[in-house]
Amino acid sequence: MAVYGLVRLMDTERGPGAAWSIGHLFLLAGVLFFAPVLLGLRRLVARQGGTQRAVGTGAAALGLVGVAALAVQAGIDLLVAYVSADHEAMRELFARIQGVPGVMPVIYTVVPLLFYVGLLVLLGQLAVLRVISAWRPLAVVAGAVAMTATLDLLPVAALLFLLALAPLGRRVPVGKAGPLRSAGWGTAGG
Repeated sequence: MAVYGLVRLMDTERGPGAAWSIGHLFLLAGVLFFAPVLLGLRRLVARQGGTQRAVGTGAAALGLVGVAALAVQAGIDLLVAYVSADHEAMRELFARIQGVPGVMPVIYTVVPLLFYVGLLVLLGQLAVLRVISAWRPLAVVAGAVAMTATLDLLPVAALLFLLALAPLGRRVPVGKAGPLRSAGWGTAGG
């Protein structure tokens, strides 16, 4: 996502061309990267058992639905740029696609938000259970707010997501009943 944000900042045309395509390919890769992240967080929550497992599974499912919508959105952006000769042709094609009933809420406005809902529920569960520190979900909220304010802040948002999520990979269970991989930090450091 950070690369997409940086390419987007450098792309003065914001239309069909190499920068648009490269940026959106990185966006697609970044979005798809969150599928294993959500599943890993779900495994970490599932270790707590019972209700936590059920809530974590539901949150991961919501997040994955949001990831799918965001991936389709990136795919549409790539396809529209590929078949359009200029920015005006892109604008017209986007208007036609987004004018199809249901496309806006499913692909652009409502369903993509489920990614953030799922991610934040998982991180919130882990924070409440004191598996991770409370600042991690707050960093993700700050990143989401930054992206909502302006896509020009995508690199900042990506950095906040990275700070919140990267160290957690070492704590995700390696198998269904396998040992917990840990960097050796407890509640205060996680």
